[in-house]
Amino acid sequence: MLPTPVSMDITEFRKRGKEMVDYIADYFEQLEERQVYPDVEPGYLRPLIPDSAPQEPESFEDVLKDVERIIMPGVTHWHSPYFFAYFPTASSFPALLADVLSGGIGCIGFSWASSPACTELETVMLDWLGKMINLPEEFLAGKDGEGGGVIQGSASEATLITLLAARTKTIRRVQSENPELTAADIMSKLVAYASDQAHSSVERAGLIGGVKIKNIPSDDKFTVCGSALKKVLHEDRAAGLIPFFFCATLGTTPCCSFDRLLELGPICNKENIWMHIDAAYAGSAFICPEFRHLLNGVEFADSFNFNPHKWLLVNFDCSAMW
Repeated sequence: MLPTPVSMDITEFRKRGKEMVDYIADYFEQLEERQVYPDVEPGYLRPLIPDSAPQEPESFEDVLKDVERIIMPGVTHWHSPYFFAYFPTASSFPALLADVLSGGIGCIGFSWASSPACTELETVMLDWLGKMINLPEEFLAGKDGEGGGVIQGSASEATLITLLAARTKTIRRVQSENPELTAADIMSKLVAYASDQAHSSVERAGLIGGVKIKNIPSDDKFTVCGSALKKVLHEDRAAGLIPFFFCATLGTTPCCSFDRLLELGPICNKENIWMHIDAAYAGSAFICPEFRHLLNGVEFADSFNFNPHKWLLVNFDCSAMW
């Protein structure tokens, strides 16, 4: 099974494109009739498809038949009205059409020169989004600002990127104060922190970054307060460790709790600790003025991230990071 016949020309593309739109529209209209969670076992797919790619292309009709016969029985239908797991994933017809346009243009935006419009549109749209949730001016690019957002694939990527940035910044700072120390000497002493309610991706970032990571115990409301962080920092500094990164969570995975930024932020700033805010789940809510108080303290943060592909009608993957 090939995703598209290799012989497709522009005329057939017009025809098949319209058929694909009809297929997707039919999918949404009949979605509630499909079983939400697939009744398959791990490894179900391999016996149903050839061991290697076919030498000759298949017809578009046969490909679509295979989608229904082989793929759909193994799909978890996130947009089903009966799906209540994980988080409310987003999608919309305008977003689907935008994906078609983006795929059709097919530009690679790894630098301004590789596609100016792609680079500049991302910068401007992330400013729009930052203003919508009332981020501080320092996070925005504006016309000549030092901030500016970037779209990542997931909040997990954003956490890893910010931890690596914090690691590099701390190593440089410590080396400037202690030239005799090597990067390896400093790395062995670095320690990062997150709530015991934080997403597993924070721990994973620590493993990939090669640094120690510790969980700060949450209180009876599942939130981290300033006193809990202070206690651990005092113990670790006394042990000769170098605290360098704290990941605060707004909308934790287990229960949507909110760490106390107004207590944690000043501590991180005073202690020279990079504070990253993971608002992957709840960040979209800050567009509503009545929820913005939960964002108070963001001005102390070094970086901030949330997922428009949760709640904001944007297809996965779209994780906004400033």
